[in-house]
Amino acid sequence: MPPREGRGGAVRSLERVTATVIRCTRCPRLVEHRERIGRDKRRAFRDEGYWARPVPAFGDPRARMIVVGLAPAAHGANRTGRMFTGDRSGDWLYRAMHRAGFATQPRSTARGDGLRLRGAWVTAAARCAPPDNKPLPDELAACAGYLEEEIATIRACNGGGEKVIVVVALGAIAHRASLTALASVGVGLPRPRPKFAHGAEHRLADDVVVVGSYHPSQQNTHTGVLTEAMLDGVFTRARQLLAP
Repeated sequence: MPPREGRGGAVRSLERVTATVIRCTRCPRLVEHRERIGRDKRRAFRDEGYWARPVPAFGDPRARMIVVGLAPAAHGANRTGRMFTGDRSGDWLYRAMHRAGFATQPRSTARGDGLRLRGAWVTAAARCAPPDNKPLPDELAACAGYLEEEIATIRACNGGGEKVIVVVALGAIAHRASLTALASVGVGLPRPRPKFAHGAEHRLADDVVVVGSYHPSQQNTHTGVLTEAMLDGVFTRARQLLAP
């Protein structure tokens, strides 16, 4: 069982991960893409400076809920420098988190907009905006250690298994990345590994629960694959799991 880590230690550990993420240049394809998007820009944002670097995670170091997305959006987090900030996916996500009591406001438009998360940590399987929103397997592998460090720190801060930790995985790729990271930090997984499905709930060892959700991408929200009620249901269930 990992040792308990105080809030100050957790903050320092997560700050170290953030500093390492921001400097990362491991994946040449992603470096070229994120920087080119930052130079070319979208017309609506032509007067803004783009972050155009790897995007660190965001949230409360005392979190007991970890939300794992896929990757920064080219003109969302790659522009603003904060996960799920400045795009419609983030609008959906933070509205749902706000209604469930995990966010202080329902919108996330920019770093410094006043948004704070309560008991929640928002991260992703890949930290750079990928072409066509599709990171390659080796790019996901290169980022895996960051997610592992975040999960290990948050678990240690919560007693390493003494309190329930809920991981909300947004989409199948995030679900796989979450399970791999959990196994790497010592959380036992059943065999066969749990499969992704919206609303599917898997209780793992050490009081870790993984809950699947469709990603709030426009592809899903515009077609009705994911509705606000469905997303609300995921975060309401997360709240219930954390209640004891």
